Amino acid sequence: MSVLSGKKILLGVTAGIAAYKSASLVRAFIKAGASVQVVMTEAAKEFVTPLTLSTLSRNPVHSSFTIEGDENAVWTNHVELGLWADLMVIAPATANTLSKMANGASDNLLLATYLSAKCPVYFAPAMDLDMYIHPSSENSFQKLQSYGNVMIEATSGELASGLVGKGRMAEPEDIVSFIEKDILNKLPFKGKRVMITAGPTYEAIDPVRFIGNHSSGRMGVELALRAASLGAQVDLILGPSAIKVSNSAITVHNVVSGEQMYDAAHAIFNDVDVAIASAAVADYKPATVATEKIKKNDSSMSIELVKTKDILASLGEIKKHQYLLGFALETQNEIENARKKLKKKNLDGIVLNSLNDKGAGFQTKTNKITFIDKEGTATPYELKSKAAVSIDIFDKIASQVL
Repeated sequence: MSVLSGKKILLGVTAGIAAYKSASLVRAFIKAGASVQVVMTEAAKEFVTPLTLSTLSRNPVHSSFTIEGDENAVWTNHVELGLWADLMVIAPATANTLSKMANGASDNLLLATYLSAKCPVYFAPAMDLDMYIHPSSENSFQKLQSYGNVMIEATSGELASGLVGKGRMAEPEDIVSFIEKDILNKLPFKGKRVMITAGPTYEAIDPVRFIGNHSSGRMGVELALRAASLGAQVDLILGPSAIKVSNSAITVHNVVSGEQMYDAAHAIFNDVDVAIASAAVADYKPATVATEKIKKNDSSMSIELVKTKDILASLGEIKKHQYLLGFALETQNEIENARKKLKKKNLDGIVLNSLNDKGAGFQTKTNKITFIDKEGTATPYELKSKAAVSIDIFDKIASQVL
């Protein structure tokens, strides 16, 4: 999965012959899973049509503040466009547009949108050789980069003038690859390995029956997806769950029993930087497992249960450099019991869930947590989607490990 998946990309197209590549660039962004809107200068329409770009982007193309001659035209809000985008890409970026960007000129919709953008901005210059190496162009490049914009350098080759040299806009696939790598290199958890246990465990009674719980594994999966989006390499140890995970940064280790989860966690733990135990592991399991299905003969049946291995406590005992985060699901004396668990199991933090909170717990898409750090400081959060909760949790982890 591309790091651009789910991103909102605003593509600016200016009036250069390389504008014909913008159609391929839109397709490449869409293929990567991004949503795309296009803003183009009026002159750029002479090189590529708005119809082509709107068809490929599946969105209307913006080129002016209003539709000329239409007395009922709606104003195009450049501020709204700038705030919509997760990143803005100007490709091709002509010498004229780059000079205006560098000096704060705002005489068209694209420039006004650029000046309103709060997101990272990438620009891919495209111009003839002598223009590219002219001191004024060099000044524009340097000034724009000093503002925090990212330059995607032009390549060398045959130019529209017939000259051979630097000035060709980078190819669409190379632009996408450049942006992906740039985003990944800036992600806070790049180079970190994160292990997450998630879901329930099933403890067999016989070949048919088991002891389990209602955990769906959704909270752990959302944590894994968040860790991956932050650049981490993730090991997700997942108990029986209907949720499917497809992300190139996430390795899923499917397990069923607590013993299997224990073994998988210990096989990985020494090599991770962060470990999060969000799984709902069964506390007890049958002392013996019947090899055949137990027949329903009597009006009652007794099963001897024995404790399962405490995965979280065992990791706390061997912890060295790792940041270890646990989960606590409580129904009474919640904060006090969570703090005791934090200390007893040698954790760096614990996430408290209370079954007394509506919308929290198992089989829901929402959660309401209190994050307790190593010093025992409790930070409560409002009810949120589990995806939003995963952001809060990783913000807390980042503040302590990065």
